[in-house]
Amino acid sequence: MKILAFDTSAQSASVALCEDSAVLSECQINCRLTHSQTVLPMCESVLSAVAAKLSDVELLAVSHGPGSFTGVRIGVSAVKGIAFARGLPCVGVSALEALGQNLYGLNGVVCAAMDARRDQVYTALFRVGAKGLIRLTEDSALSLSELADRLAPYMDQPVMLVGDGAEKVLQALQKPALCLAPPPLRYGRAGSVAALAAKAYRAGGDFSAKALTPRYLRLPQAERERLERLKGEKA
Repeated sequence: MKILAFDTSAQSASVALCEDSAVLSECQINCRLTHSQTVLPMCESVLSAVAAKLSDVELLAVSHGPGSFTGVRIGVSAVKGIAFARGLPCVGVSALEALGQNLYGLNGVVCAAMDARRDQVYTALFRVGAKGLIRLTEDSALSLSELADRLAPYMDQPVMLVGDGAEKVLQALQKPALCLAPPPLRYGRAGSVAALAAKAYRAGGDFSAKALTPRYLRLPQAERERLERLKGEKA
């Protein structure tokens, strides 16, 4: 089964074409261009690199959050558009779980952390090992102090940090057990999104374009500011 996967949940963006568990072609960009400028050219690139066509694709996959509100919307919208046009099933997966999947095959605890700004991170903990990726906590938006409390039970062993918030967590918490995953594995990879999507698709569910939606863990900034302003007016 050929899977075309997208990850636009953070500053870096990635698109991959996979066949079952093998990555046929993968492109990653980490620059200041918006994902709306890069995602479709990347899609064309990964397909043409292996002489494949969009008609060869059998399943679409995307990281549907948490992460950048704009980035998540771009990725989800692109996949929904292709899915509607081609009549293809599409699977949304957690951007944090996809980061944990980057370290599949290693052994230990993984802390996925994406910069949510305002001294917060989107985060989840996983264990990687012989049984694959095992989720330890749900996806959450936490302050750095709250994350420190969540990590406390695991500080007797190395904890690998992944995501664009990894360095922020390392600098803020300064715990000897924390270590950064190497840069090639630290940021979102569409190949990892595809692997999780294939597993979810085999398990069954509603994978229609209509069912695919972004998964945000908090309100957009404009909405938060509006609510804060209204709260101030009532005070």
